[in-house]
Amino acid sequence: MTQSGRWLGHAKEINSYRVKRYLARLDTLFSQHELIHFISTYGYGVVALIIGFECLGLPLPGETILIAAAIYAGRSQELNIWLVISAAVVGSISGNTIGFWVGREGGYRLLLRYGPRLHLTERRIKLGQYLFLRHGGKIIFFGRFIAVMRVFGALLAGANRMAWPSFQLFNIAGAVAWAILYGAGAYYLGREMHLFTRYAGIAAGLTALVLIAVVVIYLRSHETQLQSEAERALPGPLKTP
Repeated sequence: MTQSGRWLGHAKEINSYRVKRYLARLDTLFSQHELIHFISTYGYGVVALIIGFECLGLPLPGETILIAAAIYAGRSQELNIWLVISAAVVGSISGNTIGFWVGREGGYRLLLRYGPRLHLTERRIKLGQYLFLRHGGKIIFFGRFIAVMRVFGALLAGANRMAWPSFQLFNIAGAVAWAILYGAGAYYLGREMHLFTRYAGIAAGLTALVLIAVVVIYLRSHETQLQSEAERALPGPLKTP
């Protein structure tokens, strides 16, 4: 082996060590070795695939794989960061799109059939549709940055009959903003991005819990008024699938 070849091999070992060190403790489901293996072997495809399946409701580390691939791109230079971000956008949009139609075609039927057993009357189902009519865009866009909503947001939007053009507009906007923020951030900040996402994730989770509690209290105290508003906005019986 030539001297340049030995130097190149040594440089790759250093980069691999740095990437593994930066990805330490990034995720509890996959080890750092598995993440490195998936990314180095399957590249952009595994980023899009894992993020897409996460958006379908599977408990997969979509955010983690994006951050891991971005750090890998920055440290090894074997991946292009903008292609990593593009893969995340494609996976996010595709997964949410499928999730939306699963919710619209399947989730809505389940609501109509089994909703009364869960005290989800026709008026309450219509109230859900009304809330997505008024606030669905904000739920889809900002939900992209909250783990639980990232997993179930599209399904809920579909089940509550959110308008398709409006959903897709905010779906695309949220996917692009999320992928650029986390992908570019991890690429340039490296390990510091992990620290940021850890605390940001805790803050977002606590904020989401508080907001959910506030929304539940508000809905319960104003349910009759909101149901009347929903009836005026969506008159007549619920649409059959």
